[in-house]
Amino acid sequence: MALSVGDVPDIYAVLVNSLSTDEATRQTAEALLAQCETLQGFCSCLLAIIASRGKASRDYVRLLAAVHLKNCVTRYWLHSVNSPIKSGIENEEKVYLRKSLLLNMQEENDKIALQLATLIARIVCFDYPKEWPDIFSMLAQQLQTSDVFTSYRVSTVLFRSLKELSTKCPAFNQRNYYEITAHLFDYIWNLWKSDAQIILQFFSELSQHSSILGQSNELMLICERWLVCLKIIRELICSGYASDSTTMQEVCQVKQVCAVLLVAIQSILPYYSIFKERQSKLWGYANRACIKLMKVLNIFQDRHPYSFAHVNVLPVAVDFCLTVITHPEYADKSSEDFLVQCMVLVNLVLECREYNPCRMRIGHVIIETSEHTSLDQRKIKLSDAASSMVESVLPADRIILLCNVLIRRYLIYTEGDINDWHANPESFHHGQNLLQYTEKRPCAEVLFIVLFDNYMEQLAPFVASIIHQVKAVSPSLETEITAGMLLKDSAYTAAGHVFYGLSKYLSFDEWFRGYLFVDLSNGNPNMRIIRRRIALLLGQCASEIKGVVQKDVCVALVGLLGDQDMAVRLAACSSLCYAVRVFGIWELDLFECILTCLKMCFKLAEDAQEFDSKMQVLSFVLVLLEYVGGNRIVPFINELSHFFQEIWEESSGECLLQIELLDAIRTFISFLGYNSPHCYGMVLPLLHYVLNVDNPNALNLLEGTLLLFEATLSNAPSIVPQLLDFFPYLVGIVNRSLDHLKIMINIVEHYIVLVGSDLLQSHAASLESILDTIVGNANDKGLLTTLPTIDLLVQMFPQEVPPLISGALQKLVFISLCGGNEHYPSRTAACVTSGAILARLLVQNRDFLAQLLSEPALVVRFQQAGISVNQNLLLLLVDMWINKVDDADCIQKKEYAMALSIVLTWNIPGVIEKLGDILRLCTSVIIGAHERTCDDSSNGVTVSSLFLNAGPGYSNTSKEFKKAQIRDLDPIRNASLGDMLRENLEACTTLHGDVVFDAAISRIDPVVIAQLQLALKIV
Repeated sequence: MALSVGDVPDIYAVLVNSLSTDEATRQTAEALLAQCETLQGFCSCLLAIIASRGKASRDYVRLLAAVHLKNCVTRYWLHSVNSPIKSGIENEEKVYLRKSLLLNMQEENDKIALQLATLIARIVCFDYPKEWPDIFSMLAQQLQTSDVFTSYRVSTVLFRSLKELSTKCPAFNQRNYYEITAHLFDYIWNLWKSDAQIILQFFSELSQHSSILGQSNELMLICERWLVCLKIIRELICSGYASDSTTMQEVCQVKQVCAVLLVAIQSILPYYSIFKERQSKLWGYANRACIKLMKVLNIFQDRHPYSFAHVNVLPVAVDFCLTVITHPEYADKSSEDFLVQCMVLVNLVLECREYNPCRMRIGHVIIETSEHTSLDQRKIKLSDAASSMVESVLPADRIILLCNVLIRRYLIYTEGDINDWHANPESFHHGQNLLQYTEKRPCAEVLFIVLFDNYMEQLAPFVASIIHQVKAVSPSLETEITAGMLLKDSAYTAAGHVFYGLSKYLSFDEWFRGYLFVDLSNGNPNMRIIRRRIALLLGQCASEIKGVVQKDVCVALVGLLGDQDMAVRLAACSSLCYAVRVFGIWELDLFECILTCLKMCFKLAEDAQEFDSKMQVLSFVLVLLEYVGGNRIVPFINELSHFFQEIWEESSGECLLQIELLDAIRTFISFLGYNSPHCYGMVLPLLHYVLNVDNPNALNLLEGTLLLFEATLSNAPSIVPQLLDFFPYLVGIVNRSLDHLKIMINIVEHYIVLVGSDLLQSHAASLESILDTIVGNANDKGLLTTLPTIDLLVQMFPQEVPPLISGALQKLVFISLCGGNEHYPSRTAACVTSGAILARLLVQNRDFLAQLLSEPALVVRFQQAGISVNQNLLLLLVDMWINKVDDADCIQKKEYAMALSIVLTWNIPGVIEKLGDILRLCTSVIIGAHERTCDDSSNGVTVSSLFLNAGPGYSNTSKEFKKAQIRDLDPIRNASLGDMLRENLEACTTLHGDVVFDAAISRIDPVVIAQLQLALKIV
C-alpha cells in the first residue's frame, strides 16, 4: 500500500490527534503514525503538510510533521525497497523530496526552518556525492540571491550540511571536503567581509541615531547571516584541510581569515559599551559576535597552529588578548565570556607544543632519511619562529604583570561569590572546586598554572614575595572581610596550585608555623574564607610536607573537619582523603585520631544535602577503613554500621549514591573478614531489601547488590539462617537478568559448598529454577560459567540432585549432541563440558541417566529443533564422547573414559561395534595419566596446595577450602580407570559371549590391542 496526495488531510488529522490531551486518542494516533512510517509516499505527505502555510495549517502541526519527516529519513533513507526491513524510500520519492526540500528553504517559522535545514543536511550526508553531486553548487547559486532572508536560510542549510558531513559521516574523505572548500570558500569569505562592512556602518550610524533601529529588520538578518557565514568558514577551514601540525602544509586561509577576524573584533568591541545602556538587543548581538569571533580564532589556533603562527596573526592576537586581560578599562568594554575566551587563547598558545622548541626536541628520534630530516627541520624552524613571536609580546615585565593581575584581580572572590557562599556554602564549595573554561575565576586559575609552568624561574620568587606581603595587608586576627583578606585567599590559591615550584623560596615549615597555623587560630566566621583555602592548600602541598610538621598539619585538618562552615569542612575532608590515600598520612600512625575523624565524617554526612558532599564523605570513610585495615576496624564496627544505615535511609531516590554506598559496605565487610557478623544488624536488613527485584531501582542496583551479597557470603564464618533465607531471591534476579551471571553463580556455589544438604532440603525448588533458567537462556560464555557448578552438585549429591534438576540436565543432553562447532570455540567448550557432566552422571548414577535419556520430552525437544533421532540417545552420547575427547581437559577425558567403559556392560545394540574406539580412548587416557601428572588447573586446587599458599587470616571454613576437600574426595579422581576397564571388559565378555567379543576384538587394530595390554599392565 502507498500513500498519495489524497491522504494528506488524513495524515494531518492523525498528527493533530497525536498531540491530544486524551491519552487513548493520542496513543491511537501514535500507533497509526508508526504504521505509516513504512508506507511509500508517507514522507511526501509530510512534506506537503510542511509546505502548506496559512490558516488551514497550524504551525505546531507543521513543526510536528517536520520532526516526523526528519526521523523517517534518518531511519529509512538508506534502506532499499528490497531489503528485509521492507520499509525503504523509493528512488522516485527520494528525487522528489530532494527537489521539494530545496524549494521550501524560505520557511518563515524559525523552528520549522531549523528542522528542514537539519533534514536536508541529513540527506546530504547520505547522498553526497554519489546521489546528489550538485547539492553544494545549487546551494551556492541560491546563496547569491539579492533577497537577504532567502540567503540567510540557504546559509543555514549550507552550514548544517557541512557540519553533518564533518561530524557524522566517517566515510566522507578529506579530498571531497577539500573540493567543497575550494568551491565555496571565496564566495562565502567575500560575502562575510561585505556583511561585516555593512554591519560596522550600521553600528556607526545607530550609535549616533538610535531612531533608525526600528527600520533595521533587514540589517538584523544580515547580522545573523554574517554569524552563520562565520560558522561556514570555520567548518571549511577546519574540515577542508588536515591539521598542519601533521601535514606541515600551510593553510593560507588561516592567516588570511584570522587577521581580518582580529580587526573585526577590535572594531565591534567599542560598541559593546555604547549599546549597553541604550540598545539592549544590539548590545547582546555585539557581545555574541565578539565571543564567536574569538572562539573561531581559538579553534583555528588549535587546529592549524603553524598556519596561525604568522607575524600578522599570532603576536597580534596574543598581544590583544593580553591587553584585554591586563588593562582594567576593558572591564566595561567587554563581557566576562569574552574575557574567558581571551584567556583561553593565551592558554592555548602557552600550552601549544608546536610553539615550544624544547618540547619539540624532547624524545626526538633521528631518522636517516632526507625526507624525515627535512620535515623535522621544518618543524623545529617553525617552532622557533613561533616561539620568538610569543616572546616578543611576552617579555619578562609583561609576564610578571600578567601573573600579578591574575592573582590580584581574577583569583579574588567577588561580592557575588561571597553572597553565593553565604547563601549555600555546600553548593559554593563544589562549584568553586572545579578548574574549567566556562567561568572567569576557574579559567584564570588554569591560565595562572600554565603561565607558571612556562616561566617558573621568573615567577617563583615573585609569587613567594606576594605570600610574604599578604601578611601585612591581612592580619591573622582580623574579623571583617576586607580586600586584604581576599588578596590573601587569592595568594594562597596561587601558591597551592604551584607549590611544587616554590620550595626554593618558601619553606613549608616556616609558612605553616608562621602564617597558616596563626590564621587557623582565628575562628571568626568571616575567616572561613582563609580557613577553607588553607584546608585545600594543605592537601595540595601534601607531597612537600615532611618531618615533624606532618602531625601538626594532620591535627589542623582534623580540626577543620569540625568547622562551623560546610565549605571549610568539605575542603578539609577532601584534603585528608587525598593525603591518606596517596601518602598514607606520611609516616604517622593516626589510629588514635581515627575515631575522631569518623565521628566528624558521620556528622558531616548528616549535615550534607548534596550528592557530591555525601560521596566525598563516603570516599573518605573508605580510605580511612583501608588505612586502618584488618582487626583494627573492629572497635569502630558499631559506629560505621550506624553511619552506613543512616546514609542508606537518607539515600532514597538517589540511585548513584546507593550504588556507591553498596560498594562501600561491600568494602567494609571485606575488611572485617570473619568479624563481619558483627555488622549483620545493618547488612542483613539491607540485603533483604535490595535483593527484591520488585523494589524501585532494583535493576540499576543489581550489580552492587550481588557483589555485596557475594562479599557477605565470602566473609561469613558460617551461613546463618537469615542468609539461607535469602537464597530464593536469586530466582527473581535470574528471571530478570543474566547480566551478572558470574557473580550469581559464585553466590550459588557458596550456598552449595557451605550449606550442602540443608540447601536441598530448604530451597530445592529455587535451585532447580535457577539452574533451569540459566541453562535454557545463557549464552556460551554463561554456560561455561555455570556448568562447573552443576558438575559440583552432581559430584556431591549424585542420587539427590539429578532428579531435582532433570530439566537442566535434559538441556545439557541437547547441548552435548548439538552444540559443537569448530568455528565457535566457546560453543565447543560448552558442548564438551556438558558431555563431561553427563559422563559423571553415568558413572555415579547410571540408572538416572538411562531414565533421563528415555524421557519423551527430550525426544520432542530434538524434534522441535528439526533434528532427527534415529538411534538410541546413549549411542549418540558415546559418539560425542569419542569425537570430542581431544577438546576435553584431563579430568573430563577420564570421565569420558569411565563412562564409556561402563557402557560396554550395557546390552544396547550397536555398542559392541564401537569397542575399538572405546578401547582406544580408554587406553590413551590411562597411558597419558601415567606419563604425566594430571594438570587440573581448570578445576581448582587441592587442600594441600591451599595450605601451602594460605596467607594470614586463612580459615578452613572458606569456600575454597571446602571445595578443595570435595575435590579430594571425588570418586572419579580417586578411582582407577584401569581396574574399572578390566572389570567392565570381563562383564562385556560375559554379556555378549566369547564368540561375539572375540570377533569384535579381532576387528581392532593390533596397535590398539598392544597399547591396551600395556595400559592394563601399568595399572
